[in-house]
This record gives sequence, C-alpha cells and structure tokens, in this order.
Amino acid sequence: MAILTAPIWLAISLLIKTSSRGPVLFKQERIGRAGRPFTIYKFRTMVKGAELLMPEMMERNEFAGGVLFKMRNDPRVTRVGRWVRRWSLDELPQLLNVLMGDMSLVGPRPPLASEVALYQDWHRDRLEVHPGITGLWQVGGRSELSFDDYVRLDLFYIENWSVIYDLFILGKTIPAVLFKKGAF
Repeated sequence: MAILTAPIWLAISLLIKTSSRGPVLFKQERIGRAGRPFTIYKFRTMVKGAELLMPEMMERNEFAGGVLFKMRNDPRVTRVGRWVRRWSLDELPQLLNVLMGDMSLVGPRPPLASEVALYQDWHRDRLEVHPGITGLWQVGGRSELSFDDYVRLDLFYIENWSVIYDLFILGKTIPAVLFKKGAF
C-alpha cells in the first residue's frame, strides 16, 4: 500500500516543504496496545513548534469532555495542512506504523499519554488492541461525537471484531474521507 501511494507521498511532501518551514513528517509519541508507547508518523500539517503552543490553545478546545483537543479553525494549521487534513492524507505515513507492527489498518485511534492520564477506568479497555489508522468512530461521526461515544464505538468494535468487519469499516472509510464528514 505504501508503494502504491508513493506518488501521493511525493506530491504532499513537496507541497509541505515548499509552503512552510520544518520537516515533512511529524513524529509524536502515542500509546498503543497494552499501554505501550510508540512513535506515530503523520504528514506535518501545522507550523513548526505547534506543540509548544498547546497550553495557550487549551482554552479554545471545541471538543466536549476535555480528553481530546479539537478546534475547527486552529491557527497553527498551515494552508497546505488544512487541505491535507480535510482529505485525511496526513494519515498516510501511518502505513509505516502498520508495517512496523505498532498499528493496524482498523482499530481505535492511538491516544496521547496526556489523554490516557485523563481516562476513566472503562476508557482503558480501548487499549486492548492495536490502534488503527481508521476505525468505527471515524466512519460513524468523526469530530461530531463525544469522547465517551468514541470509546463506546471502539469497545463495540473490539467485542465484535472480524476480518469482514474490518473490510466493512475500510469500505466505509472511503466515502467518509471523500465527503469530508466531520473532518477538521
């Protein structure tokens, strides 16, 4: 899959490199299966040093519940980054994480350690499987759901996992990305 998408990777890399300062890839520590930390790879969609601005951004969080941070018009996102995010192309480098065994194609999204620190006990059950590039909540509402709803969908997925179910979710991911429902 990474080889098939190589021309897209090259085009996005050139757009990122020529439009803003900083590396093409963004690396961040996330929490994977059984609470094990790993490095996730994404195309950089924000200005260099965006994570350092996070404390002052927290008061502008538009996501109910406070565990996740979401903001529709985050000023840290670059012009190219906004386009890359709307089409979910920033996630392509996570295919490397799948090849390394840290992630799977389908599963709960990998959280930050700071998010896991805010989890209630039942939220931790979503860490029982490898995190995925896409999952049930991405195709079932994306940014329009509450965090508890995310977790409920993740746990439903875990309890009902099958290859057919993964194929179903992968199939539903395509229209979710194409129609950009709930993406920001």
